[in-house]
Formats: sequence, C-alpha cells, structure tokens
Amino acid sequence: MIGGRTAPEISLRLLEIFAAMMRAGTTVEAAEMLGVSQPAVSAGLKQLETQLGIVLFERASRRMMPTAEARELFAEIRPMFSMLRSFTQTARDIREGLSGRLRIISTPPIGHTLAPRALVEFLRERPGVSVAFDVRRLEHVIDAVQSGSADLGLALSMDRYTALNSEVLHETHMVALVDAAGPLAAQTQVTAEDLAAHPFVGIEGDSKLGGLVRSAFLQSGLGYLPQIEVRYVSTAAELVNHGLGNAVVDPFTAHYHARPGIAIRPFVPACMTRVVLLTRRGVPRSQLAHAFAATLKPIFAEPLRRIHA
Repeated sequence: MIGGRTAPEISLRLLEIFAAMMRAGTTVEAAEMLGVSQPAVSAGLKQLETQLGIVLFERASRRMMPTAEARELFAEIRPMFSMLRSFTQTARDIREGLSGRLRIISTPPIGHTLAPRALVEFLRERPGVSVAFDVRRLEHVIDAVQSGSADLGLALSMDRYTALNSEVLHETHMVALVDAAGPLAAQTQVTAEDLAAHPFVGIEGDSKLGGLVRSAFLQSGLGYLPQIEVRYVSTAAELVNHGLGNAVVDPFTAHYHARPGIAIRPFVPACMTRVVLLTRRGVPRSQLAHAFAATLKPIFAEPLRRIHA
C-alpha cells in the first residue's frame, strides 16, 4: 500500500519506454530504438508518471533530462532489462535449435555407426547444446521414449508401437560378413545354405535382428545352428574379424566394423529391416529434435564406407 492506496501495476511496455528514454534523451530517439512512433513514447511516459505520481523528465532545450527520482528508479530496473535480454536471446536460441538439451537413445547398429557422425555435424554449429546419448537394446529404447526419459529413439525395427510415432528414415537388408580369402567371398551373394556349410556366428534368436536371420534359415529349410551365438551385431562383426566364422549383420555394422580381409556380400533370402526414428505420441518434437533429425536423414543417402581402426 502507498498512502493508503494499492501500488500501481506497471506494465513492462511502460518500463521499456522509460528505459529507452533514459538511454536516448529525446522521444524521437527513444521511438527509433523501440520501433514505435514518437507520440507513443510521449503518451507512455505521461501514463507512467501518472501511475507513479512522480515527475520523471524535465525538458531542457530539445532534450528531456531525467530527474533524480528517474535515475534512482532506473538503477532499480536496469538488472531486469539485462535478464530480459538474456531471456530473449535464450528463447531465440531455443527456437532456432541452438540451445538446450537433447536426450537420444539408440540401438547399437545405429548408435555405434551413423548416429555419432550425425552428432558431430549437429553439435558443430550448436556449442550451446548438450546431449545425453545412450546405446541400449531395443526394448530399453522403446521404454525410454515411452516414459519420456528420452526425446528421440533410433532403432532397426519393422514393428509399429501404439504409444510411439515411428518415422522410417531408411530401408535396408542384412548382409553377410565372410573371410575375403575364403570361397564365399568369390560369390556375388551368400545364402543361408552357404553359411550353414561353414562355421558362423549368429545373433541370439529372440532379438529382432536374430529373429530375421533365423526366419531366413527356416525359409530355406535349415535349422538356425550358429557355432557361436552373441547378443549384439557389433560383437558378431568382431568375432568374424578374429576368424571365428562368418555372420549376418546389418550393413551399417558391416561397413563400420569389418576390418581388412573381411568381405561384405548380400545375404539371401533377403532380410529387410528399417531404420526408424521413435518419438512419444502426443508430444510435439522440440526444435532440437527436429534439427537432429534433419542432420541425420541426409547421412542415409550417402554411400556406406568402411572405416578401419
């Protein structure tokens, strides 16, 4: 209460006019700073003085000189305008995808191959952005996106999920990794029968990718009997690199993990799979999520290249 009356509620716009006037000295210059008309500045100052019951400016020649009371009030509100500028800049950075935190979770075939490439490009122009990046099994990726603990999920999957949006980024087929000096490398494609005749490393059958390969063997009338069974395709690639047999893996793992001396051949029967981008249904994507997806998509259009350690 002031003098038995309720203190006036001063609008931020009036304070902006006051601050501009304190910096400019004339209503014309203040109007130019704010992008408004000179009469609007004069009217705003008059309204502010009326609400406060204080004379803020006195005319001296062609300039408006702030009173001692105006200087005291300006010292009070100056920090607020610094915070407002910071707030405005932060909002602009968020809107343009230049600030904030993005949480990404991926299955290994993408998380250990193309996703890091996308992150390099994504963060190069966004030093103010931080990323939480995790690589887990498919069921963990689905749970994380559904629960909201991750903003984006990346996976190889042919399934649909009722609580998730699933955007197909790329369609591809599994490939065979074989000894480049062995007989299978001389073939244009490698069949399930070919693999069954030699030691091979298999992905565990209850996983999605392992299930695809198991189905291909059954389609060919063969049992799925790998000499070594592993959980992850990257593990299978490493065992092939060490001469422990052939394997069927996704092409991203093949090109990024196979070392010299290992050949990559199409596998038949064809095992198609999709790279999908998973988001929580009913929750709009953030600008950061849109920006990362836009960075990731063109990478799938590029030819795969093998990277050697």
